[in-house]
Amino acid sequence: MVVGEAANFAAYAFAPAILVTPLGALSIIVSAILAHIVLQEKLNMFGMLGCLLCITGSLTIVLHAPPERHLGSVIEVFQLAMQPAFLGYTVFAVCVIIFLIFYVAPQHGTSSIFVYLAICSLAGSLSVMSCKALGIALKLTFQGDNQLLFGETYVCIMVVVACVMTQMNYLNKALDLFNTAIVSPVYYVMFTLLTILASIIMFRDVQSVEQVVTEACGFVTIVGGTFLLHSTKDLDVTMGDLNRMLKEKDSTLSGMLATHPQRRALLDEASAMLLHPVGGGDMEGGNNAGDLSGHGNGQRKMTHAPKR
Repeated sequence: MVVGEAANFAAYAFAPAILVTPLGALSIIVSAILAHIVLQEKLNMFGMLGCLLCITGSLTIVLHAPPERHLGSVIEVFQLAMQPAFLGYTVFAVCVIIFLIFYVAPQHGTSSIFVYLAICSLAGSLSVMSCKALGIALKLTFQGDNQLLFGETYVCIMVVVACVMTQMNYLNKALDLFNTAIVSPVYYVMFTLLTILASIIMFRDVQSVEQVVTEACGFVTIVGGTFLLHSTKDLDVTMGDLNRMLKEKDSTLSGMLATHPQRRALLDEASAMLLHPVGGGDMEGGNNAGDLSGHGNGQRKMTHAPKR
């Protein structure tokens, strides 16, 4: 897990956050595959379909993501963070987090899944921006341009530590109270959306309408695959089970028709009415009506016949 988080942290130094964050769903696929191989946990057909959807959505985002913006120092990143738009988002996020922690969570934290996950997602969006700044600082430092001499680097470290601790605390509370199959996809959606929003505000990534729509479709595909993978992980269903269920359904329907001849006769009569032309049906109806009227007249004549 430490290696994975370190690699995820390093990715923010080389790629835009709008690309790295949605690809976090790939960790779910790797976990499912390793659990299937190492722990002998069965991955049903719905889980395989969920993995395929996640891979498809990830490839869609990767192929249409914006290029990485070149930044020469951590000071440039800090200047982007000091823009009025991103400062407004930061103040808004911090105020909402404080309001949720002290006013909403004590009353509704145990009944609504969105309270704790909103805290985690808002803190996570700020931590991602700080992680990106810190990653760029470390990358430049390893290249020979020491960024540890600037105070902005240590500000980013403090923001990362504070946000990550808040994130872990309230995410664990949500996992203790609610089902993991619901927490994971909901948290992924909220965290990814807020991170993309923060990245767009801070870095002002310019994209065409086609790129935005395609990335949105890829993100929705990943969300669907994640939800399918988590919600059906306890089901033991294979293609053989589906074929057997379809055969049982067909045999049950045939048995019902065999045991109810009247129902079969009605179905045959309805099929015949659909197959015969309308005119033929009217002629038959007229003949039947004539026969019935004839029987009626005869019956009426027999009724009025004088008695001897």
